[in-house]
Amino acid sequence: MDTEVTQRPSHLIKGKDQKAKMDCVPKEGHAYVYWYRKKPEGAFEFLVYLQNQVTMEDTAEFKQRFSAECPQNSPCSLEIKSTKAADSALYFCASSQSTVLHVSSSQNTNSPWTQLRKSVVS
Repeated sequence: MDTEVTQRPSHLIKGKDQKAKMDCVPKEGHAYVYWYRKKPEGAFEFLVYLQNQVTMEDTAEFKQRFSAECPQNSPCSLEIKSTKAADSALYFCASSQSTVLHVSSSQNTNSPWTQLRKSVVS
């Protein structure tokens, strides 16, 4: 039985103008998947959240440069369509049984999600 979120790869190195894809397997029974990123010296940035296989909320930057999917019985994924230097960051996947608040500051110590894992893109 799965007890936590699994995210792969843990490190991903890409050149400029390449695709970068990260996978996330949510905790069993969790219908909500969230993707965030944290750039060096920056706050957490919300990218997108999906409920089951449907994108429920995203950002303007996400729509332009990213895609995400959460197919049934397969890992969820986040893809950067064409990488650039500014994409170097920690990318976090979280899952929950219900909706959560957006993280607006890296100072937030009371994480609203149940499970969280990260990938490093450089």
